[in-house]
Amino acid sequence: MAKEVLTKANIHLNQSLNSKEEAIRYTGGILAQNGYVQDVYIDKMLEREDVTSTFMGNYVAIPHGTEDAKTSVLETGISVVTVPEGVDFDGNTVKVLIGIAGKGDEHLDVLSKIAIVCAEEENIQKIVNASSEDEIINLFEEVN
Repeated sequence: MAKEVLTKANIHLNQSLNSKEEAIRYTGGILAQNGYVQDVYIDKMLEREDVTSTFMGNYVAIPHGTEDAKTSVLETGISVVTVPEGVDFDGNTVKVLIGIAGKGDEHLDVLSKIAIVCAEEENIQKIVNASSEDEIINLFEEVN
């Protein structure tokens, strides 16, 4: 049976991260720790960031690996990290990091569902202000 895409273990609330690199490593680290990706995927997330920023606007960044990182994805999954004080992404403030690892083309499906949730500013505030993992899981219920 496939793993759930988003579990409580994949959600880390109220983190304090000092740099874009630290934020991406942390977000990817959750995916690696919980068996969604091999450790090398984290380097591919940083590589992707060098090519194109994963900052999406609305205080959200969606770090993910490069195209050739697919071989290091074990299961489709997402991690959610909130940084209420924000972390600097090249002059943009990020308060919500959503790490994505998708097997095959599954990441496109996951991305579109995340985009729907994150398109509403109200949802971003709910994510940033969440006091429990359940609140995040409820918002992203459609992703699982």
